[in-house]
Amino acid sequence: MKNVSSQNKIHESASRRIFQVFNYILLYAITFICLYPFWYVVIYTFSVAAQADINPPVFLPRGFSIKNYTDIFAISGFFHSVLVSVLRTVVGTFTSVLACTFLGYLFTKDEMPGKKILYRFLIMTMYINGGLISTYIVIKSYGLLNNFWVYILPMLVSAYNVVLIKTYVEQLPPALEESARLDGAGYVTVFTKIILPLSKPIIATVTVFVAVAHWNSWFDNHIYTRGADDLKTLQYLLYNYLNEAQRVANQIKSATGAGSMANLVTSISSKGVRMTITVLASLPIFLVYPFLQKYFVKGIMVGAVKG
Repeated sequence: MKNVSSQNKIHESASRRIFQVFNYILLYAITFICLYPFWYVVIYTFSVAAQADINPPVFLPRGFSIKNYTDIFAISGFFHSVLVSVLRTVVGTFTSVLACTFLGYLFTKDEMPGKKILYRFLIMTMYINGGLISTYIVIKSYGLLNNFWVYILPMLVSAYNVVLIKTYVEQLPPALEESARLDGAGYVTVFTKIILPLSKPIIATVTVFVAVAHWNSWFDNHIYTRGADDLKTLQYLLYNYLNEAQRVANQIKSATGAGSMANLVTSISSKGVRMTITVLASLPIFLVYPFLQKYFVKGIMVGAVKG
């Protein structure tokens, strides 16, 4: 009997080891599939344009050059546009998260006047849009054209974020707020002293959503601040530069027998420009997300279970 049992254990341990090896291989393969596109973009930006266009890199750059980055850094107004984008992201994220959090908290109170009607109107904005023309007329009538606040105020409240926060606040123990109210605390005190500290996961989740939206936004810059170069954001600046690089690349391809154009072929690559813009646009989010990941996952899971 002992021999049979030992043989079964050996058989089970061997099969378990095979299963674990298979799992590791599968997980490493999935990880590689997820990470390789980002790695490919990075190594392409450091490749020599002429070599990469003919023979794209696989795991290492084709040659080594930082010309893609120096060309973009040399764009007129680049660092000012970075400052505008950072300022917009910081101010817009802080104000939007604060407004959505407080509004979501208020919608959990039955004594809020017109709660049901206002909440239904808020939900309607997720499905009904006034359109670009009517939105432009509203922005113009408020005097926000060519104004920095045109980046902040229209994105101040998001119905989706308010719903997420409201759902999260509703699952908090009501006894905490009731005890504070018995001690004479008002709504603002309860919100700042109890709701905000306990809502870190959902606040981090909403912060990521809002920050990414502000950082990547360029269309409002294109529509509402066309007469103010000092309000040009990084995304809009890179968008214009990418279009210009593509236009020049197309002219190069159509040119034949021009010596100056032939020299430009070796230094301009529209694909390299696109890759470099992708890295520069994504880098800040990649740097911030790891610090918010644990709160982000928790907030999403709580909202999914409760909702």
